[in-house]
Amino acid sequence: MQIDLTPKEFRRLLDLVYIGNWVLNSTRGDDRFQEYDDLESKIFALSPALSEPWNGTIVPSRAYTEGGIHEAIACYEDNVFYEILAEELSRRDMDYPEITEENYDEIVVRMDRYMSEFELSGVQHLVLEE
Repeated sequence: MQIDLTPKEFRRLLDLVYIGNWVLNSTRGDDRFQEYDDLESKIFALSPALSEPWNGTIVPSRAYTEGGIHEAIACYEDNVFYEILAEELSRRDMDYPEITEENYDEIVVRMDRYMSEFELSGVQHLVLEE
């Protein structure tokens, strides 16, 4: 197999590979999906300027990992966090129904209200009551 990519496309492929492996493996500790680490190493080895050796394998270089990719990951993580929180709070407010055609619109309206608040204040106004 051969894939023809421009340098810009190849750089974007590196970003996709890194982000994908981050999502799959960053929280797994010692139970990582080794196949994805191996593929990341193989792809990054094709770019010596953006990779470096570490413990006998090729990994994304420090310059690469500190070059802004984690800001993109953090933005994604924030969005996912707030969307999940908005859905969970909306479903809680409705006594945790299964999502159906009948209640979907109401859940979305509630989620939109929560998302508007999160956009304005983050979690600043959330209070845990006992």
